[in-house]
Amino acid sequence: MLLNLETSTNICSVAVSDGESIIAFRETNEGFSHAEKLTVFIAEVLEESKIKLKDLDAVAVSSGPGSYTGLRIGISVAKGLCFAVDKQLISIPTLQAMASGSLEKLVNVDSNILLCPMIDARRMEVYCALYDSNLNCHQAAIAKVVTSELFSEINDFKKIYFFGDGAEKCRLILNPLFEYLPDVFPSAKKMAKLANKKWKNGQFENLALFEPFYLKEYKAGKKSE
Repeated sequence: MLLNLETSTNICSVAVSDGESIIAFRETNEGFSHAEKLTVFIAEVLEESKIKLKDLDAVAVSSGPGSYTGLRIGISVAKGLCFAVDKQLISIPTLQAMASGSLEKLVNVDSNILLCPMIDARRMEVYCALYDSNLNCHQAAIAKVVTSELFSEINDFKKIYFFGDGAEKCRLILNPLFEYLPDVFPSAKKMAKLANKKWKNGQFENLALFEPFYLKEYKAGKKSE
C-alpha cells in the first residue's frame, strides 16, 4: 500500500495504490495551490481507502525536475509523513512517470520508438528526457531550448512521441520525426507502477539526505519595490 504524491508542476495530485492498482485519487490543476491542497487530498484519499498513515508501506514522491516550489512542498510533506510514522520514502523521476503514462495512449507499441516527456521551463526551454518503450533511459533529463534540430542526432528510431506542457508550446517547431500525444501530464496515478517496482526491489531514499532534482540551479528574482 503506497501513498503517491505529485507536485512537480501546477498539477497537484495524490493517489493511494495497492500494488499497481489505484484505490483512491485526487487531482487539481488550478495553478500552484499545492500548499493548500496537498494535505487535504492526502486526508481524503486515506479516508476513502479506509486506511491510516501507519498502515501504509511507503510514501512515493515525484522527485523532479519541475517547479522549485512545487517540488519542495511535495518532498517536504513526504519526508514529514515518513518521519512521523516511520515509513520508507520512494522517489519517482517525474519525466519517467510521464513516459510510463504515455504508453497508455499508444496501441500496439512498437519497440523502435522513443518517448519524450517535456515539462515547460519557461520561454522556449523545456526539461526533457528520452525513454524507450520499456522505459529504459536513452537520454537523461536535460534542459533544452526547443528548435527544429532537437534530438536530430537520434536516427536509430523511426518515431519520437513527445508530450507534456512543454510539448504543447513547440508542436509546430519540431521535425516530422516527432509525433505529439495530447493530455499526458504528471500525475500521481502514473507513479504507481514505478513506485511498486521500487518497493519490490527495496529502492528507498535516505530521509535525511534526499533532495529534489531541480536540474537547474535555483535563482531567486529580485524583490519588487
